[in-house]
Amino acid sequence: MSYNIEELQNIAKTLRKDIVTMLTESASGHPGGSLSAADIMTVLYFHEMNINPENPRDPERDRFVLSKGHAAPVLYSALARRGFFNPDELMTLRKFGSMLQGHPNMNDVPGIDMSTGSLGQGISAAVGMALAGKTDKKSYRVYSILGDGELEEGQVWEASMCAAHYKLDNLTAFVDFNGLQIDGNIQDVMNPAPVGEKFKAFGWHVIEINGHDMEAIIKAIEEAKNTKGKPTMIVAKTVKGKGVSFMENLASWHGTAPTKEQCELAIKEIGGEN
Repeated sequence: MSYNIEELQNIAKTLRKDIVTMLTESASGHPGGSLSAADIMTVLYFHEMNINPENPRDPERDRFVLSKGHAAPVLYSALARRGFFNPDELMTLRKFGSMLQGHPNMNDVPGIDMSTGSLGQGISAAVGMALAGKTDKKSYRVYSILGDGELEEGQVWEASMCAAHYKLDNLTAFVDFNGLQIDGNIQDVMNPAPVGEKFKAFGWHVIEINGHDMEAIIKAIEEAKNTKGKPTMIVAKTVKGKGVSFMENLASWHGTAPTKEQCELAIKEIGGEN
């Protein structure tokens, strides 16, 4: 599957429209960090990863772990639009009996490689997957996205130390660095900066990019694939609520669903092809 930059940008807009629509329908969920990760998710699922919706458990597939599991809406949209399940299912988010729970569940949703939600555990699982791939001499790669607030979890750094120790160059992770978490600015809650320098000190190759620049994301992933002997952390500077002006850079939109009126405004702002 190969899309040009303009097509990828339009797919990202579709993901963003899905996010605000399904959260409006569910009347609960996390829009801010889902919207900020949409461009990274688009590149991974529609440009980069070796995955097959017809065979979700292919042992040779690339793996993805959404370590910031509360951003499940962006993952669900990517999977639906990639063909893992009918996009109509998105409107059942968080409803009783739906397979689309508030956090990803690998037992119910095709294409999800790890159930996540408890912060710090996702990247730990990704490290385990990458280590298994190395041990089994497999060619698949493992990708993960962490939240910047998630870096406050000590388990993240234990996992990072392990990844570097075992030279897991088949692991590429992203920090969705939007600067805000549920309680406000990350620098006020528990400052993780300088993020890039910390991961370098833990033995990772570090790339810092604009997380909304498709070309930069693609280039960073290629650099990660060509880096040998160490895992790569891509520190992606993003905007919480990206694409919806009244949500951008506001911590209050971390876990607040839009009203129907706000949803209509957001869809109009996001634009793009349907």
